[in-house]
Amino acid sequence: LIPGHNQLTLRLNPSATLACWLPQPPDPWTVELAITFAAHHNIVCSSLALHPRPAVNMAESGDLDLGQLSTSQQEALQQYTSVTNQDLKDAIPLLQRSQWNVQIAIAKFFDGEGPDPVAEAMAQDIPRTTARHENLQESLHASAGRPQAPRRDRPDPAPRIVPRPNTVHRPPFLVGLLLAPFTIGYSIASKIFRTVFYLLNFLPTQIRPRAITSGPGTGLRSTNGRRMLMPRDTAARFKREFEEEYGNTELPWFEGGIAQAQDLAKKELKFLLVVLMSPEHDDTESFTRETLLAPDVVSFINDPANNIILWGGNILDSEAYQVAQEYNCTKYPFSAIVCLTPKEGSTRMSIIKRLAGPMPASAYLSEAQAAINKYAPDLAGVRAERTAQEVTRSLRNEQDSAYERSLAKDRERARQRREAEKATAEAARKAEEEAEAAARREEQREKWKRWRATTMEDEPPASNKDVVRIALKMPESSGAGRIVRRFRNDTTMESLYAFVECYDVLAASEEVTEKAPTQPEDYEHEYQFRIASVMPRVVYEPSKEETMAQKIGRSGNLIVEDVSADDESDEGEDYLP
Repeated sequence: LIPGHNQLTLRLNPSATLACWLPQPPDPWTVELAITFAAHHNIVCSSLALHPRPAVNMAESGDLDLGQLSTSQQEALQQYTSVTNQDLKDAIPLLQRSQWNVQIAIAKFFDGEGPDPVAEAMAQDIPRTTARHENLQESLHASAGRPQAPRRDRPDPAPRIVPRPNTVHRPPFLVGLLLAPFTIGYSIASKIFRTVFYLLNFLPTQIRPRAITSGPGTGLRSTNGRRMLMPRDTAARFKREFEEEYGNTELPWFEGGIAQAQDLAKKELKFLLVVLMSPEHDDTESFTRETLLAPDVVSFINDPANNIILWGGNILDSEAYQVAQEYNCTKYPFSAIVCLTPKEGSTRMSIIKRLAGPMPASAYLSEAQAAINKYAPDLAGVRAERTAQEVTRSLRNEQDSAYERSLAKDRERARQRREAEKATAEAARKAEEEAEAAARREEQREKWKRWRATTMEDEPPASNKDVVRIALKMPESSGAGRIVRRFRNDTTMESLYAFVECYDVLAASEEVTEKAPTQPEDYEHEYQFRIASVMPRVVYEPSKEETMAQKIGRSGNLIVEDVSADDESDEGEDYLP
C-alpha cells in the first residue's frame, strides 16, 4: 500500500477489476458509488469502490502516542491546545479534519464545525443504496428505468465588495507641460459655459433653451457633479437623495458601505436586503412608491423579528455599480436578500433570493417572506450555537478567573508565609547574635574586672594624713551594703568607679594573684552605675584627670545608683524641648 493514499477499484465485470491510487482525504472514509451513464443507445454500468488505507486514530488509543506525529504536527497540536484547552482525544481528530491547519481548527472549535462537503454531497447527490456488483449486460436492463436523484439548488455566493478607489493618472512632467495650454483653455471654457448655463436658468420658461429646461434633475435623478465618495458618505448621499425624491420615509437605510452591512449581517446573523435603483429606468418611481414604500413592506422591513438590514444604492455610484455587476443584476429595480448559509459553509454569505424588475407589493412581500422563513431556522440554529459557545466561553473565562484569583491568593499566602519565616529566622539570628555579643561583652567585662583589680592600689593606713575617707552605699542588688574605705588624695575619680566595679573581685580574694591577667583588646569598658553625693546631690563622673581630693575633699558619704536603659530613655525624654 502507498502511505497516505486510497485504493480506487473500478469493477468492469465480475472477473475484471481496474485499480489505481488516489490521495487520502483528511478523514478516512469508505464509499461505494454506483455510476450509470448512457452513451448513444448503449448503457454501460460499472461499480466504483473507494477503499481508504486505514488511518491510525490516535484519539482512540489509550496511551495517545504522540511520537507518531511529525514535528510540525506536534507544534500545531501544542499551539491549538494552548488556545482552546481541548482534550487531546478530541483535538487530534479535529486537526486531522482541518489538514493540521491551526487557524481553521480554532475557527471550527469556536464557530462550530460545518458539515463535511463529501458526506453532504454523498447524502444529497448519491442515493444511499446497497452496493451492487453486476456485469454490463445486467446493467443494460436494470439502469434503464432508474430515476436520477434530484440535485440540490445551492445559492450563489455573495462576495464581499470593497469599492475600488479612483486612481488619478498624472502624465509625465514633459507631457503635462506640453498639454498645459490645452488644459488651461479647457478649464476657462468650462467655467464660462457653467456661468452662462447658470445665468440662463433665470430666463422665463417660454424663452429658456430646452437643454436647460430638461437639464439634470434633483434627488436620485441628479447626475450633475457626481463624484466618488467614501462608502459612508455615498450611503448618506443616497439617503438624502431618496428623501428629496420621495419625502421623509420610515425605511431604515444602513448608513455605511455594502461591505460593512454584509459584515454586520454575518456578525449579528441577520438578513441583508440590498436595493439597487437606476434613476434612468422608467419603473423606478412606480416601484419605489407602490412597492418599496407600501405600508406592509415598510412594516415588514422595520419589524425587529425579521432581522433585516436595509442597504440601498444608486447605480450611478461606483459602489452600487460594482454590487450590480457582482450580483448579476440585469433588470431594475433590483432587490437581493443576502444571509449566512451555514449549510454551505460556516462563513459563507449567499444570495438566497433575487427580486428583479417591478412587481406588486404583495408579491414582493411574499417572495421576501418565503426566503427569510426558509433560512431563518438555520440562522436560529447558528445563533443558539453561538450563544452556547459564548456561555461556555464565559463559563471557562469565569473558571479561569476564579482559578487565577485562587492561585493569586495561594501565592500571596505563600509569600506571606515565606516573609514570616524569613522574619522569624532573621529575628532568631539577631537574637543569637545579640546573645553571643552579650556573652562576649560579659566575658570581656569579667576579664577587664580581673585585670583592673590587679591595678588597684592598696588601702593606705589610717595614720596617713593625705587620704580621703569615703563611705559608699552599694546598690541593694549587689548585697554589699555600706562600705567605708580610704583612698589617697591623688586617686582619680575613675579609680573610685573601678573600685566599685571590681569590689566583688576584690572581696573574693584579698590577695592579688601573682600572674596578673592582661587587659582585653578592643574593649572599652562602660560603667553601668553612677556615684553621687546625698546632700547636696552631686553626680561625679568617672574622670581620669580629676582627683578625689579635688571633687570630694577629705571625706564624703556617697551612694551608688544603677543606670538602666529605661532610665536613660526617660532622662532623654525629660530633656526634649
